[in-house]
Amino acid sequence: MSKKVEYKKDFKHLYMPKTTPEIVEVPKMPFFMVSGSGDPNGEEFARATEALYSLSYAVRMSYKSDDVPDGFYEYTVFPLEGVWDLLDYSKPSTDKSNFKYTIMIRQPDFLTEKGFERFLEQMKRNKANPFLEKVRFEQMTDGLSCQMMHIGSFDDEPKSFERMEAYCEENGYSRTSKIHREIYLSDPRKTEQAKLKTVLRFHVQKR
Repeated sequence: MSKKVEYKKDFKHLYMPKTTPEIVEVPKMPFFMVSGSGDPNGEEFARATEALYSLSYAVRMSYKSDDVPDGFYEYTVFPLEGVWDLLDYSKPSTDKSNFKYTIMIRQPDFLTEKGFERFLEQMKRNKANPFLEKVRFEQMTDGLSCQMMHIGSFDDEPKSFERMEAYCEENGYSRTSKIHREIYLSDPRKTEQAKLKTVLRFHVQKR
């Protein structure tokens, strides 16, 4: 087996940015994803997250099975990510019941559609989670983006977005929509809010 792929080292530019804004080109990547809406502090979001992680760890540990995926290599399971939007733009962005999201976990490039279907069926037999029915396997890219590391509470993210938008304005870029991505590098159940690390990213275009 080749050396272990670790996202914090091998994809450092995508997962460990500085705490100051920067422009980056994000390539196409494969993800397990689930879409939903509403307050992310609710049960629905938790069960959807659980479905994504259970499937992701099934792929990661498959080298111990009798049917190891072709091209398998050791790697660290990627972090949870979320692409966020609003259901109703006339409501304030602080209204969490108005959130629309697609949460996802990146997958290794050896995983195929056939492999996904196998792992999904296997997990459905082992876990009674209705959100497994909603998981899909798709390629996604952010393309040209502005990103930075946000340290602190999720509720303080607007301050970081203001910094990112000011940076874009000063450097000849325009934000293309209010949709944004968050990559969660900390477990909020175990980390105090002031120390939470979240990568913030939104798509831009050159003016």
